[in-house]
Amino acid sequence: MSDASQRLDAVRGHIAHAARLAGRESDAVTLIAVSKTHPAEAIEALIVAGQRDFGENRVQEAQSKWPDLRVRHPEVRLHLIGQLQSNKAEDAVALFDSIQSVDRPSLVDALEKAMAKTGRRRDCFIQVNIGDEAQKGGCPVADLPALLEQARALPVVGLMCIPPADVEPAPYFTLLAKLARRHDVAGLSMGMSADYETAVMVGATHVRVGTALFGARPRP
Repeated sequence: MSDASQRLDAVRGHIAHAARLAGRESDAVTLIAVSKTHPAEAIEALIVAGQRDFGENRVQEAQSKWPDLRVRHPEVRLHLIGQLQSNKAEDAVALFDSIQSVDRPSLVDALEKAMAKTGRRRDCFIQVNIGDEAQKGGCPVADLPALLEQARALPVVGLMCIPPADVEPAPYFTLLAKLARRHDVAGLSMGMSADYETAVMVGATHVRVGTALFGARPRP
């Protein structure tokens, strides 16, 4: 068994265990392999091992890696999980299957125009600044109802968050789940390598795992 297969099996096992503890089915959780900064060879090793969903942070980096990979592996789904500039909305709609970082009115407008122009509907998640951190992207919790109302023309399928670092994440995941129920949104994209099991137990439908699948990120 390859290293990629071993890492993938281990992460899937942890997801399954957390789901069982929460009385959930593990296939209700989509594992997104965060492939930012990792080369095409490392990505392809995980694809061969059976991974099908991948996440990238930047449109430009994804454009340099994924067109060739998707020709060889058309079954793979690609998710944009990093901040998106409004002027890159059309590029993002062309390349990604979902956009998980919708966080402001100007981006909603840009995505609506891009989807109308291209005829491509892409699943969208509203990113919530769940810890009210100035240095992070995401819609403030107080502004979420207005942004969701504005985004009604988009295929909004869920909420996404990145909790504050070095604190217990469960309360933040629980808050996101509460907000999703309040606004009748089904998807919950939350949890990364250090806390995805907690996220699964709280109700995550998508977890974004990088280091546990790829190992340490390459240095620039």
